[in-house]
Amino acid sequence: MKTEPMKKILVIMGSPRKGNTFRACEDLRELMQQDIPVEFEYLWLKDAHLLPCKGCYICIPRGEEKCPNRDDAPAIEEKMRQADGVIFASPVYGMNVTGQMKTFVDRLSYIFHRPRFFDKKALLLSTAGGIGNREVLGYLDTVAGVWGFEVAGKAGLLIPPGSTIAPFRVTKNQNVLKQAAQDFSAALSRETTKSPGLMKVIIFHAQRAAFSQMEKESPCDYQYWKTQGWLSPDARYYVDVPVNPLYGTIGRIFEWIQVRNIRKDLQGTGKP
Repeated sequence: MKTEPMKKILVIMGSPRKGNTFRACEDLRELMQQDIPVEFEYLWLKDAHLLPCKGCYICIPRGEEKCPNRDDAPAIEEKMRQADGVIFASPVYGMNVTGQMKTFVDRLSYIFHRPRFFDKKALLLSTAGGIGNREVLGYLDTVAGVWGFEVAGKAGLLIPPGSTIAPFRVTKNQNVLKQAAQDFSAALSRETTKSPGLMKVIIFHAQRAAFSQMEKESPCDYQYWKTQGWLSPDARYYVDVPVNPLYGTIGRIFEWIQVRNIRKDLQGTGKP
């Protein structure tokens, strides 16, 4: 009987305290261990040395190594590279992720231009006292998806403040976590990469349209995409997976329109 290898899970914890979100992650770990062997490592953003993004834009055209901030961002990216899967966990604060989670995303925002986690699976977890789970999960889905992760599970838990929770709510939260754990475990066990949906194909072509025309304006992006082979006319997606022919056609049409618009914009600024 084949033994399932241990899966290393990195939890990017956006909560500033060991409360509902941490307990939900621990419940998730126990549920996943019923399906596959997993090892959780918690990265508490509250304890990480992450400086706020200065908005200087240097990391985009010149590369993240040119960022004037000297903090833990490179080490955190390396931890994500070493993990088999990443859990992005945040309670709802002000109808969005916590400040710690937002600072983390801002500091690694260059990955939106130069995605790299296509061999990683992600699970998104949020907890709310009332409303906001949809907004947080939607935001994290965009972040993880554009960064390259396959988002393989989502769990939005409603945990009203107070000492007791209605039994039906407890049951619903348990079912949500159980489904997310099963989905994440199945994705981690799967060796193949899923074919992209229409929106992901469009994002690929939209980015290629931009970076193929910006060798001078954003040389780091241009060289990254060229090195990855994504600027090749034969490239259909970031990774070699089957792409729905209809999605590919729509993406190429979108790319053609974008290239025309970008060229017009560059001509308007006097740049070739």
